[in-house]
Amino acid sequence: MSRLKDLQQSFAAALVDAAAPVPSALAKNGKTATRRFNVYRNNVYASLIDVLAGRFPVVVRVVGEDFFRALARIYVEQEPPRSPVLLRYGAGFPDFVAGFAPAGSVPYLADVARLEWAWAEAYHATDAQPLSLGSLAAVGQDAEVVGLRLHPSLQLVGSIHPVISIWELNAGRSDQAPTRLPPGGEDALVLRPYLEVQVRKLPPGGLHFIQALRAEQSIGAAAMTALEAAPGFDLAANLAGLMQSGAIVGLIPNSAGPNP
Repeated sequence: MSRLKDLQQSFAAALVDAAAPVPSALAKNGKTATRRFNVYRNNVYASLIDVLAGRFPVVVRVVGEDFFRALARIYVEQEPPRSPVLLRYGAGFPDFVAGFAPAGSVPYLADVARLEWAWAEAYHATDAQPLSLGSLAAVGQDAEVVGLRLHPSLQLVGSIHPVISIWELNAGRSDQAPTRLPPGGEDALVLRPYLEVQVRKLPPGGLHFIQALRAEQSIGAAAMTALEAAPGFDLAANLAGLMQSGAIVGLIPNSAGPNP
């Protein structure tokens, strides 16, 4: 049993390491076995690269197919799957892109990858029913409501680059190609309140406001946090945006304490 386990471990390790020798148990069967293993290894690489390409199509479009596959191959070598379920494979890809020197000429590429991963996370997240506008009216009328429960699919991506505009342009989400990208950064709210994943540009301070709400700060405390980060923060506008997007699924009354 130990020999079988050792063979399985060496086989799995060699599959995602191009420099690794063919497992000795196979190599002793001659050149034919070695060639077959190398073909199989290349197919594994190609399959994992295809998974990444399907998960990060805008990154592929920005850098081109050849560059992406070369980049993805290195990622596969350094970060092979840890589970047979590939649903979450690629979680570390955006950070890998950020540290990949040859991609330095495209400074926004890692944030585009983060936005694409946030889209995938929102798509596969747990369903929840957003509160109706009637229920949400209590936020402005009931002093006992101090916090908001946010949709489980909600994802945030902050960027010093116009990442939403870049994503929309390259994902075919924009009807007209702009002559130039907008200056400055864009912070994204990504969520799936119903069937479709939404990507929305947050107003000034919105990213910090939502981060504070997720940390179970009260609405007032979260607003103060946002004001410190962005003096132009507008509480009414940000609350309205959260309501309209379906991001709010519950109200936290004053006596509730922290979220369970």
